[in-house]
Amino acid sequence: MSGETAGATSGGAEGDEDDPVRGAGEAAARLRERYDELRRIESRIDDHGRDRVEAAADAYRHAHRILDRYEEDAVGSGDFESYVRFRGEFGDAVDVDDDLPAAEAFEAADEAVDKRRLSDEDFATAREALEPAGEFVDLLEAYDDAVDDYRAGRKAAKEARKRLESRVEELREVADMADADLDADLDRLRGPIDSYDEAVMEAFREFFKSASAREVFDFLDRADATPFVDVDVPPTDLAEYVETHAAGEEPPATLLEYADYTNSKLDHYVDDPGALRTAVAVHRTYLERLDGEPLTLDWPPKPGDELAYEIDELVPLVGRIADDETVATLRSVRELARSDEYERLRRAAEVRDTLDGPDLALIERGEADERLAEAERTRSLVDDVLAETERG
Repeated sequence: MSGETAGATSGGAEGDEDDPVRGAGEAAARLRERYDELRRIESRIDDHGRDRVEAAADAYRHAHRILDRYEEDAVGSGDFESYVRFRGEFGDAVDVDDDLPAAEAFEAADEAVDKRRLSDEDFATAREALEPAGEFVDLLEAYDDAVDDYRAGRKAAKEARKRLESRVEELREVADMADADLDADLDRLRGPIDSYDEAVMEAFREFFKSASAREVFDFLDRADATPFVDVDVPPTDLAEYVETHAAGEEPPATLLEYADYTNSKLDHYVDDPGALRTAVAVHRTYLERLDGEPLTLDWPPKPGDELAYEIDELVPLVGRIADDETVATLRSVRELARSDEYERLRRAAEVRDTLDGPDLALIERGEADERLAEAERTRSLVDDVLAETERG
């Protein structure tokens, strides 16, 4: 048979997912190509009539099956009965309507074996004579392949359209952030915040190791009473144990050590080893997770008024566990939050934290609006292609 294939192979993982804009455009182009190829094949089939094309292909396949079945027994001076059956069945197979495509091929094939004695060459001649009808088998196979490729291309284009839509939204956010001053000196803001965060984390570690559990729990209760400090308050049974037992005078870090002691060793340190195990061991995870993170400042930082109010609440708390230098650093951040330049610095910090390198580069080059417009044009093109290539 002569071959006709239907374009590119099918597949869903197509396009450039690293660039949804380009990927969607390429997916739309592939869909258009596959749709056009399918329509071209459909047009060829329609020119002959689908029923007639399918009838010609069926007759070709049937004729070939008979040739394959009888070739060995019907040639030469072999089985005469097989010869008779072959001539009858093959004659019926190639007896097609005169208006069927390639009807003359079936007639020629019949003539090739219309002999009293058949040879292998006669069978070969019959097969060769059928080849024009075999093109319709190829045509139907090409149609099936083209349908599969079209469906895969349409699925890929729809998936690319979804990725493109997400990218359009991202680019719209990038364009909205183009007002940020990316040349702003963020060290003026990041420096004191990082210094404070490191210092207060270390201060809390020391507080946890040196202050009594009662003091630590009292500190946490005070912190919990402030709206901007989100701490985990002690579980009720653990807080009651610390309040009512002498072991509450020990630092939380020491209580964790006690929980690992054997009962005989623990008898030397606490009055009621069972009560300590019940209260402390059960809540080991809570105690081990306690740190100074709730006292740190966010990055990017909050808006100026909100940050200043948060620091107003933090200063008296931090002053209980940290040195004067740490508190002074915290106050310096508050002063900066109230300054005229703070929003410019905060906006730059927010944008740099939110966007990745390529999107930041769009702002730095002043291309954010242009890139958004390109993505929106591509989205419109993809929508047009999806609408124009839809099949009923």
